[in-house]
Amino acid sequence: MAINDYVTIDGKNYSKEIIGLVTGNQNIDIELEKIPACFLMLCEVIDNPYKLPYFLETFYSMDIDDENTFRFSLVRVQVDSDLRMNEDIQKHQQRRYVARTVEKLMYHEVMLELMEGVEFNIEE
Repeated sequence: MAINDYVTIDGKNYSKEIIGLVTGNQNIDIELEKIPACFLMLCEVIDNPYKLPYFLETFYSMDIDDENTFRFSLVRVQVDSDLRMNEDIQKHQQRRYVARTVEKLMYHEVMLELMEGVEFNIEE
């Protein structure tokens, strides 16, 4: 997918790459008009992290229909950023920071931090 591949929704341009990451859908042919506003707002601040300070109150007070799905969007961005850190360290550090900040603001903790140090006993 081309980096400059954008789609316009309600007069705003969104990166197809980021929409796919946030929605967890590699096939961007999903019905774009059905993407909830909270996901579009997340796409907007992931694409431009300098907008985050202006959206903090909105994220904090936002009512989300499916909180688990939204939280996993935040986790997906963090994991993707960690995996791609060597491609563009500043860009992916900023994306990871945005996702972690929003998650901490909305859920008061970061899921990936909770999992650090947890041992999983997998028996064969």
